Amino acid sequence: MTATLIAILLFFIFLLLSGIHIYWAFGGEWVSAAVIPTKEDEVKIAVPSAFGTLVVAAGLMGFGLLVLARSGLLDISLPNWLLRYGLWAIAGIFLLRAVGDFRYVGFFKKYTKTRFGQNDTKYYSPLCLAIVLMILIMEWVSR
Repeated sequence: MTATLIAILLFFIFLLLSGIHIYWAFGGEWVSAAVIPTKEDEVKIAVPSAFGTLVVAAGLMGFGLLVLARSGLLDISLPNWLLRYGLWAIAGIFLLRAVGDFRYVGFFKKYTKTRFGQNDTKYYSPLCLAIVLMILIMEWVSR
């Protein structure tokens, strides 16, 4: 029961994140100024393309579908290795994101006073860590 609830919550988190990325890829600007890492002078360190943003959206949706498949809520044919190790890979990706690059993103970033840096500390990195913890709980409970 716990694993099922966590799977549903994770799916909706990934669905929401995917939808936001699709919105941005098609020109949406809501909160877009505060989601790209910047230097202290608020100059963006990168400007993602629409295609790259759609790739991220597709990946996030794939993560959500894999969570549902692993929990048994979605019956799709996937390789056994993907069902067995996929969530561990997702947890690893989000753990690395939470830790960060020690400069612009993550809990250990150098640039903390920027708009992105403050949002990353309050929202983005904690969400990444929460995703990791939910996946670990889901995997442990479903053993």
